[in-house]
Amino acid sequence: MMWVSKAYDTYNRQRDGVELERKIRVLIADDFVYLREDLTELINKQEDMEVVGTAESGSEIIELAEKTDHDIILMDIEMEQTNAGILAAEAIRDDNPDSMIIFLTAHETKEMILTAMGAGAVDYVVKGLDDEVLLTHIRSAYEGNPIMQSRVRDTVMQEYERLQKSERSLLFFIHCISNLTGAERELVKLLLQGCKVSEIADIRKVENSTVKTQIKSLLRKFGCARSKEVVSLIEELKIGHLF
Repeated sequence: MMWVSKAYDTYNRQRDGVELERKIRVLIADDFVYLREDLTELINKQEDMEVVGTAESGSEIIELAEKTDHDIILMDIEMEQTNAGILAAEAIRDDNPDSMIIFLTAHETKEMILTAMGAGAVDYVVKGLDDEVLLTHIRSAYEGNPIMQSRVRDTVMQEYERLQKSERSLLFFIHCISNLTGAERELVKLLLQGCKVSEIADIRKVENSTVKTQIKSLLRKFGCARSKEVVSLIEELKIGHLF
């Protein structure tokens, strides 16, 4: 069930004629009603933040985010379906790229972390942490300085480094491929097919020693010690179609 606060307009909140500082407006999306209630109670006790609406599904939070002014969306990943939060985050950020989404979930796998951050989340928090730590995550995200947990941060950085390495490898390999002769391209193609030296020699109607010499030349160009390294890198970079 979706719920929207009737008194969340804090832009012009006043007390005794004095304008108050605007609170951090939080939306909560989780299919577990007791968790929604606990989070709402916790956040509303804070002087600097308030819950302006709650939802129990991905479809509800998409609708709620569109019509409710908010600063932070605190959202589970698995709701009406296992990736409901991911799909909701993508839809919300398509409509409003500035939306700040914090995933609050029980999932801690590398794949889920990367998928969630790839959907545009600013932070990823694993359920079960202390209340004060969660509140710090909300405040930090609102201030533009999200403090990802070490496990999440390390996973994201490792993937970033892997992508950088892959990009460098891809550029290097494309450069190498551009300098290959037609015969060398054909040789790589046969290696990708799993052909052995003797089989390549039969196909090309040359001596085994000739094939070995050609492979050595190929390895020098790619900076590899063995032909299996060349094949593995090409498969990893998914550029086999270039041969």
